[in-house]
Amino acid sequence: MASVTLTGVSKRFTTGGYAVRELDLTIADGEFLCLVGPSGCGKSTTLNVIAGLEQPTSGTVRIGGTDVTRLSPRERDLAMVFQSYALYPHLDVRSNLAFPLKVARVAPAELRRRVEETAELLGITSLLERKPRELSGGQRQRVALGRALVRRPAAFLFDEPLSNLDANLRAQMRGELKKLHETVGGTFIYVTHDQAEAMTLSDRVALMNDGRLEQLGTARELYENPRSLFAARFFGAPTLNVCPPAALGLPSDAHVLVGLRPEHLTLDARARLQGRVYLVESMGADAWVTVELASTRVIARCEGAVQLRPGDPVGLHFDPQHLRWFDAASGLSRS
Repeated sequence: MASVTLTGVSKRFTTGGYAVRELDLTIADGEFLCLVGPSGCGKSTTLNVIAGLEQPTSGTVRIGGTDVTRLSPRERDLAMVFQSYALYPHLDVRSNLAFPLKVARVAPAELRRRVEETAELLGITSLLERKPRELSGGQRQRVALGRALVRRPAAFLFDEPLSNLDANLRAQMRGELKKLHETVGGTFIYVTHDQAEAMTLSDRVALMNDGRLEQLGTARELYENPRSLFAARFFGAPTLNVCPPAALGLPSDAHVLVGLRPEHLTLDARARLQGRVYLVESMGADAWVTVELASTRVIARCEGAVQLRPGDPVGLHFDPQHLRWFDAASGLSRS
């Protein structure tokens, strides 16, 4: 396994727009890093530049300390798992797993051993004689993972590999991917737009915005100490409440916006801050209660059994220590 380092990487397309701008990023050997952000932020382009599928307009890419910027994908010793499973439909699972080893001219005995070890690791030994059409979506994704694992590359690249799965299977596969990383100990670089995947899978998160690195850190760091409104709003469900200080009964300041997580708002009829229920969304164990204040709306995350209807008067209490302060013009944190 190996570290991956991007230094001053930019990617400009022929139309003139930048997909990635001056990106400096180091992924440590054995780290699980998620590249996350909304559509069009540059995360997939960054992964393609690492893989060699895109050439950077400027900057360098190093894998294990070696400059690979101008090397072909084949020369970089990387394995990639895509959103589509990309399995060979005419081959059974065993042959699909063995294919990259045959291309690499691995000796037959070693090939068999690695295929069987990988199948055992992923729990697909009983599927080795089946064709892809005979597999479920989750089983196909395991085979796609296996075809990457069997190569033992310098690093693994994942481009939204779970997005084709239903919600329950996606949650199950997240857990399996996390355990797989702990077992294999490889360098995993994982692209997703899903904040839940980024927060549950990664050692660190690289949040991208308009081709730039917005913030880098653990999921907890980005959630609790966002450096910008963009970062603060991206993580958390429901999203961060953002409003002028006066809306929360605080001294007015036109240059400042206040952020408060929904879980830090408590319904309390005796509270000084009063409003009316605008909407109640039942989420099972939780309920999201949107409260209409004099000049804005905020969301409080409450217990699912809350009995409220639109129009009901409610009071809201919050601890000032949970407030986050942002510059109204730049969106940068003042906390």
